[in-house]
Amino acid sequence: MAEAVWSTDTGEAVYRSRDPVRNLRLRVHLKRITSSNFLHYQPAAQMGKDLIDLATFRPPQVASGHRPDEEEEEEVVIGWQEKLFSQFEVDLYQNESACQSPLDHQYRQEVLKLENSGGRRNRRIFTYTDSDRYTDLEEYCQRVTTAASEVPSFLVERMANVRRRRQDRRGTEGSKLKSRIITWEPSEDFIRNSHAINTPLQTMYIMADLGPYGKLGYKAYEHILCILKVDSNGVITVKPDFTGIKGPYRIETEGEKQEHTSAWKYTIDNVSSLAQPEEEEREQRVFKDLYGRHKEYLSSLVGTDFEMTVPGALRLFVNGEVVSAQGYEYDHLYIHFFVELPATNWSSPSFPQFSGVTQTCATKSLGMDKVAYFSYPFTFEAFFLHEDESADALPEWPVLYCKVLSLDFWQRYRVEGYGAAVLPATPGSHTLTITTWRPMELGLVAELRRFFIGGSLELEDPSYVRIPGTFKGERLSRFGFRTETTGTVTFRLHCLQQSRAFMESNSLRKQMRSVLDRLEGFSQQSSTHNVLEAFRRARRRMQEARESLPQDLVSPSGTLA
Repeated sequence: MAEAVWSTDTGEAVYRSRDPVRNLRLRVHLKRITSSNFLHYQPAAQMGKDLIDLATFRPPQVASGHRPDEEEEEEVVIGWQEKLFSQFEVDLYQNESACQSPLDHQYRQEVLKLENSGGRRNRRIFTYTDSDRYTDLEEYCQRVTTAASEVPSFLVERMANVRRRRQDRRGTEGSKLKSRIITWEPSEDFIRNSHAINTPLQTMYIMADLGPYGKLGYKAYEHILCILKVDSNGVITVKPDFTGIKGPYRIETEGEKQEHTSAWKYTIDNVSSLAQPEEEEREQRVFKDLYGRHKEYLSSLVGTDFEMTVPGALRLFVNGEVVSAQGYEYDHLYIHFFVELPATNWSSPSFPQFSGVTQTCATKSLGMDKVAYFSYPFTFEAFFLHEDESADALPEWPVLYCKVLSLDFWQRYRVEGYGAAVLPATPGSHTLTITTWRPMELGLVAELRRFFIGGSLELEDPSYVRIPGTFKGERLSRFGFRTETTGTVTFRLHCLQQSRAFMESNSLRKQMRSVLDRLEGFSQQSSTHNVLEAFRRARRRMQEARESLPQDLVSPSGTLA
């Protein structure tokens, strides 16, 4: 029958409130369990019609020293961080020699004032606030595991000295300008205050002195009824939870003698006063005004005008990244890259950042290749304004050039390869892998010179990788120009396109759509060209492999032995 009365759920509950925590009020009711008041707590449905209610038989004054039941009951309303002294603290602070800290002297004055005004309003229920010494000791002695023979590790001992709350911090500290980002010689106090990973927290303990009558004030009879924790975000942790509709909690004490063993029940209720409708309305107005001011502040930082392109123009914005390079002969690579805009229909804003140089990166082995990971970001933007209305005019698209170099021990560089690729004509995320090559000289002397003293053949105009901008003819011949295929460079591009044509529904939109269609056709033409180039390279490798085989295997007239 008792199992249906007591609440066995002693776990903690978490609440969140926007109201100041100083408005929190708790009512704690403590009562000794006897045969009479225990049977009063039984459900009425369990009482039979022919049974005699044993609660009518009240026990008289007992010889063990206990008072009657009405003397063993107490109810107290406690506020947040309200100090209620125990009998032990009253006896302690009456002795002036026991006061060591300023807080002890303050408590002594309060105890003397209570004695002069008629005594305490509490007898068994008392509190330990966030400033009391008990709170520090309780946090220091907390166990990490449930083992009875737990031995604290080095980390547990170190972290026990780091308090989860910071009482000496001020709210204006975050507004000060910190001139030193790194403290090279931190003190112990700096480490203790700056390396706590938890948010500032305040703790309060609601206790009970469950000693027998006439023996109050002994530490052995002190028991925790409730633990309250509140952080700076308004999160309130209660352990155990408020009683509510559940039954009371139960505590059993053991003493040296049988008459000192007893059982207690207690309830915890939230009796904080509710806000009046006028106060809630005023609070809502304050929050609305605060959020409105914050919204105006953010709007002033962003601005009210959305930046738009001129009519008939297309804005290209690219967030790019040099991801990696692999397949090169030497180590310690760096990449010089730039973007070339076509001479017609394209323009750029003032002071464009169309070129960049990555950091020097050492390679690491990945399978059979050596890979250098750069993760170097870059950004650029350009504007396209189509002016030629002829159907035969095919718009050109920007080209990304890259030059891979290596650095030796004596800080001498050598060219590892050149490469180029047309930027994607469609918005979105794209990954480009550019195959590079380098000019080469015939003979052993050139390779020895490149290995020992650095230096090699370089292109005077890097745009020679594709069609140079200075070329005016119809056909470009590279006959006799010796090259060697080297490695590959990987770029990751995030392309954004902005134009009024995307939201307008007039002839200008149709005109811009035709331009975009042409650009799409240009992109498809470039993709077709890449496929043909890959086919030619595969065919050339197949021919080289065929030439390296013995003639009797390749010749169709060969016969098996």
